[in-house]
Amino acid sequence: MITGRRMAVVDENAASLGVPRKQLMESSGNAVARVVRSVADPGARVAIVAGRGNNGGDAFVAARFLETYDVTTLLLGRAETIGTEIARENWAALDAGAYDVREVTDSSAFALPEADVIVDAMLGTGVSGDLREPAATAAQAINEADATVVAVDVPSGFDADAGEHATNGVAADHVVTFHDTKPGLDDLGAEVTVSDIGIPAAAERFVGPGDRRLARPEHRDGRAFVIGGGPYTGAPALAAQAALRTGAELSFVAAPESVSGEIQGYAEDLIVQPYEGDVLTPEQVEDLVETAERYDDVVILGPGLGTADETLEAAREFLESYTGPAVIDADALAVVPDVDTDATLVCTPNRRELAGMGGPETDDLRSVTDEIEAFAADLGHVVLAKGVDDVITDGERTRINRAGASGLAVGGSGDTLAGIVAALLEHAAPFDAACVGAYVNGTAGERLAERNGNGFLASELLSAIPPALWGENDE
Repeated sequence: MITGRRMAVVDENAASLGVPRKQLMESSGNAVARVVRSVADPGARVAIVAGRGNNGGDAFVAARFLETYDVTTLLLGRAETIGTEIARENWAALDAGAYDVREVTDSSAFALPEADVIVDAMLGTGVSGDLREPAATAAQAINEADATVVAVDVPSGFDADAGEHATNGVAADHVVTFHDTKPGLDDLGAEVTVSDIGIPAAAERFVGPGDRRLARPEHRDGRAFVIGGGPYTGAPALAAQAALRTGAELSFVAAPESVSGEIQGYAEDLIVQPYEGDVLTPEQVEDLVETAERYDDVVILGPGLGTADETLEAAREFLESYTGPAVIDADALAVVPDVDTDATLVCTPNRRELAGMGGPETDDLRSVTDEIEAFAADLGHVVLAKGVDDVITDGERTRINRAGASGLAVGGSGDTLAGIVAALLEHAAPFDAACVGAYVNGTAGERLAERNGNGFLASELLSAIPPALWGENDE
């Protein structure tokens, strides 16, 4: 089962793997035509009621596969307003081929021709709520007609994420849905056909450009709160700057006063909050928790902290008290397996750190994905295991991120990853934030490698984050 939102991700990932949407539309339309042929004999009257999106495009294709039927295709709107290039191309093919096509520009004048079968292709999986005009009038006419209704992907008015159907939605007799069934379709009382349209399994298994839809910020929001620094200063600065580059409004670094000035010196965009001492100790925990909770921060715990006993004890106490979202990286990872916490954690270990936490010990993370998934299930937190290929799992779902370059082995790239994931946690579920964060960090590295080979620095990743996250069009 797959939600409509997730289906849009898979479509885009398939295109990035070399299976273009136009090819998928051809397969989808053929699948619709097969169902029409199964419910009506050649010569039957078929009315296609199509919207201006890709759902309508699927139906335009179907019309070409119904040559032995009396087909009329009604477009709700003007042809020049069809929303996607591939749908426009398939409408143009019908028009040029002298098929019976009509534009409906006034819902008050909507007239449904006499039909034995009606194909509902008005609205697809990206729409929810009660139907508005002209779809509302068309849906009423479809429901009142004495015809078999075949819906494309989902009946118009059906919310493919929530599994709910609008009160004025289309009542379909048959639903031809693609790739996988959608939540709630089986409760409609319609006969549901799931059609394989040629989407490769890799479009779901591997994180791709489509996944960015699930986490990409539409506006700046949230505060990142990095608790790091002491023995090292560059790591917390990189993490905090990466969060800003990913859409956070503000980025704070809580660090020992002995290094706070040095951290501030990396970037004027950071807000550094010094505390007494040379390293993090349990004495600072109460204030740090209070700050993070008061401002609903997303915490990044670990970059540059060091492994002093008192620092690890402080990290443990922080997690025992904190209840918000956090990315746990570097030295702080060691305390996670033994901590009972109400916080929502994304852990980002490299291969060595994963083994130190009790996970599998290997140089090839993809060869032990099942073991990493089982480890995450026992841990009770999302794990983003960093390697040549990253493995991201919440203990039930597991994805592989192949984006990256060997130059990402440079020190500091894990800190930028932590900052990216933290900023995305403001907008997305932990598993999705981890998947998209891995993809964005890896893609940023790929872009730098194309220009500079593998001699780039982690600090150079910062400017490559925005185009990796927001670049390329979705259509």
